[in-house]
Amino acid sequence: MATVTTPARATGGASETPDTPGWARWANEHRKWLFAAPAMIFVAALIVFPLAWTGYLSLTDAEGSVRAESEFVGFRNYLDVLSDTERFWPAVGRTATFTVVALLFEVVLGMAVALLLWRPFKGQKWVRVAILMPLVATPVAVGMMWRLIFDPNIGLANQVLGWVGIGPQPWLAGQHSALPTTIFIDVWQWTPMVVLILLAGLTSLSEEPQEAARIDGASTWQRFRHVTLPLLMPTVIVAILLRGIDALKTFDILYATKGRGGGSFHEVETLNVYAYGLSFDYNEYGVSSTVLIIFFLIIIGSMWALTARRKEAHR
Repeated sequence: MATVTTPARATGGASETPDTPGWARWANEHRKWLFAAPAMIFVAALIVFPLAWTGYLSLTDAEGSVRAESEFVGFRNYLDVLSDTERFWPAVGRTATFTVVALLFEVVLGMAVALLLWRPFKGQKWVRVAILMPLVATPVAVGMMWRLIFDPNIGLANQVLGWVGIGPQPWLAGQHSALPTTIFIDVWQWTPMVVLILLAGLTSLSEEPQEAARIDGASTWQRFRHVTLPLLMPTVIVAILLRGIDALKTFDILYATKGRGGGSFHEVETLNVYAYGLSFDYNEYGVSSTVLIIFFLIIIGSMWALTARRKEAHR
């Protein structure tokens, strides 16, 4: 009677024999990390080296040229920057104001538009395309466009106000109106990004909780507050995380609309604009590196806080 033998199944995705070298077995078990290692090392090098070099410069009195001789001054730059109440702390306040206000409007408007686009209607595709148009242009081009629109002399905005009997406004030229105007420009361009994220989250929600709440007699607002919003909260946190970090780093729109120093009175000078001016206008590389390191720590802290909030929303 013939005996049928079946080959043993290979484990680990590849056949191994007792004669297989130990390093080969280890490589087979960790192959997913080995394949990704070159890309991970490359990305890490791109991040670690500039950060380490900036950290080193922040501990020196480098100025004029990064190749010029400099002395190690320790944390003196940090003490000088943190005690600067004329430029640094006002820049911190503008950065926080710009980020919080722009993010608040973008999330609220993004949620409203996403809810309107959630249910199908005639011409929905064309409406989505129109809403996403601001994302097509670069921030510099958007800044230059709105700079022309808000020009106090020939700008379209003041002409429209004149048609309804309202006098011309300074917009970007005003010391107190420049920051709100740049916030409006940022909201105009980046609200569609929040719409995309929230709309993706809405389309992934199950219809069963909505139907159950509708059968129980819940109103539209009650369904949104007690059903839709809690289920969508993880996606909202993602939108806040992505857009918030990006808003913190805003530079293009501010520089394109107000130029060096954030304006004559530094009215839109955020930390990014302040550090750029220290580096390229005054060549104070040690001080500018200090500002950038502090700014980096602020961004890391914001990311950590928002990530922790996202974990709580998942629970």
